[in-house]
Amino acid sequence: MNSRLSPRLIRRIVWLVFVAGIAGMIVASIKDSNGGAITAGMVTAVAALGLILITSVVPPEALARPTEDDAEVTAHVGVDQQVAADVEARISELVEAGADEEQVRRLVRRAVDLGAGTRSPSTP
Repeated sequence: MNSRLSPRLIRRIVWLVFVAGIAGMIVASIKDSNGGAITAGMVTAVAALGLILITSVVPPEALARPTEDDAEVTAHVGVDQQVAADVEARISELVEAGADEEQVRRLVRRAVDLGAGTRSPSTP
């Protein structure tokens, strides 16, 4: 299970805190609560800094609204069971021929990373 939040979701949460802080300042001012208005203002300021930070650190495509094309691509991404079975059979053949299984599996992981265009920590 992937427990990481997407940058887009984090940005939305911070945006809601920002808007709630502005509403809090307005309500506290109406009620003549200086402490409440200052507290809400500080919350709003921190949320504004958070929005600036998220926007500047995260690549623009991570914050873009998903399109129908993205959903279509995501629907097709998955594990092809026939290909997975073929890879496992080939790994078994190499191990039976005398190759070190751990080394072969590391090679396959690196090949998958290469094909996906991702970088993973280098393995010895």
